[in-house]
Amino acid sequence: MTTTRTATRRLFINGSWVEGSGDEVLEVVNPATEETIAEVPQATPADIDTAVGAARKAFDEGPWPTMSPAQRGRILAAMADELTRRRDELVELNITEAGSTRLLAEMLQVGAPIDHFNDLVHRVLPRFAFEEPVPPIYGQGIGHGIAIREPYGVAALITAFNFPFLLNLAKVGPALAAGCTAVLKSSPYTPLEAMVLGEIAEAAGLPPGVLNIVTGDAAAGERLTRHPDVDIISFTGSDAVGRKVYTQGADSIKKVVLELGGKSANILLDDADLDKVLQNVLGGFITHAGQGCALHTRILVHESLHDDLVARIVGTLGFISVGDPADPATMMGPLIREVQRERVEALIASGVDQGAQIAFGGKRPAHLDRGYFIEPTLFVGVDNSMRIAQEEIFGPVAVVIPFADDDEAVRIANDSRYGLAGGVWSSDPLRADAVARRLRTGMVVINGGGGGLNPASPFGGYKHSGIGREFGEYGLAEYLQHKALQWPVG
Repeated sequence: MTTTRTATRRLFINGSWVEGSGDEVLEVVNPATEETIAEVPQATPADIDTAVGAARKAFDEGPWPTMSPAQRGRILAAMADELTRRRDELVELNITEAGSTRLLAEMLQVGAPIDHFNDLVHRVLPRFAFEEPVPPIYGQGIGHGIAIREPYGVAALITAFNFPFLLNLAKVGPALAAGCTAVLKSSPYTPLEAMVLGEIAEAAGLPPGVLNIVTGDAAAGERLTRHPDVDIISFTGSDAVGRKVYTQGADSIKKVVLELGGKSANILLDDADLDKVLQNVLGGFITHAGQGCALHTRILVHESLHDDLVARIVGTLGFISVGDPADPATMMGPLIREVQRERVEALIASGVDQGAQIAFGGKRPAHLDRGYFIEPTLFVGVDNSMRIAQEEIFGPVAVVIPFADDDEAVRIANDSRYGLAGGVWSSDPLRADAVARRLRTGMVVINGGGGGLNPASPFGGYKHSGIGREFGEYGLAEYLQHKALQWPVG
């Protein structure tokens, strides 16, 4: 693991590891044991200014934005190789820092983002159209030209604690591929996986100032988002904080990309095969203890299947092993911090107060006296207007809501301020497709296909779930400006 190196008080700025300028430190805690595993600097406003200044100079004076895509691609390919080499180490770090189960860390937390980064470097970047011809125009004169895509400038990249390595790479990869320079600020809960990217940048020969990595709380984030030398912000987090980031960027008319919360609906039509559905339904709220913005935590089921489905879920939840995420047998790990567990418990209490019934769970596991654990929890008797059906809980809590027909299912699913993801299950693929097309959400998984891991698919939301897209060509395009060059013929 890298904790012994990253435990020192250092920030990665202008290609070097430097001391933080303040006296405060952030404790990095293993959420399964409540033990402090590292201390990192609490970046001061001066630290943020230094990092942004390094990125600004690297963009305005350095070679990175003027390199050809192929030249940038060679350095990014070296980073990809280094990521692959350190994959096992990153898995262990993710388990310790983020509380992921071993299987989740190997597949989704670390494996998938490395695969996405390789796809960006080896498929997307070599084929991406950075220049396109513009057709000739007539009337005011005869001319023609090209449309070119240029890097946006200095990018402020701010990520959340739940999938730290995935989110870091999903922003750093396309920002650098586009030719931007960047300042990455991860969640104060999970800074170590961000700092590893500084080591990887060093090993790959990334020019100084192209990638800078800082730590810090909301105040450090605001210093970054309001900084006049930042051109574009990409933020992942809650919609409440996203609104603040959007406002902060507006002062200097920055471009803002937001990937925010979700309250996604998993729709089981009356011809759904419950034998095939069950594993997906469970994963929709126990994966990473429910700490996923795209998880399907509203289970909408046709009234004819309701009782059977609930019985199957309840019968299975008793076999879900909750505990040490480093143990390969563990199926669900902890929440990230005590404050998050208290929030989840408050929302569970609100569900009971509003008349819903707990079919399973709702408490802290009796066999675990340390760590921020809570039982997987299933609510029935839920109306879609309740807080537990409308608010993003970010814990292992799901609600089951029956519906009478396809129209009512669509109405309930769309009755949310969020629109990030969703699922539809039916024995008739065309019927499922028709329902999926009516959902106001950025991604719909039909009959479990794809699972949302395709690096070529756009990822992002409607409504309060965000603005802009990540992954593949769509993510790269967010970091590029369009410029028209026109000249006369003859």
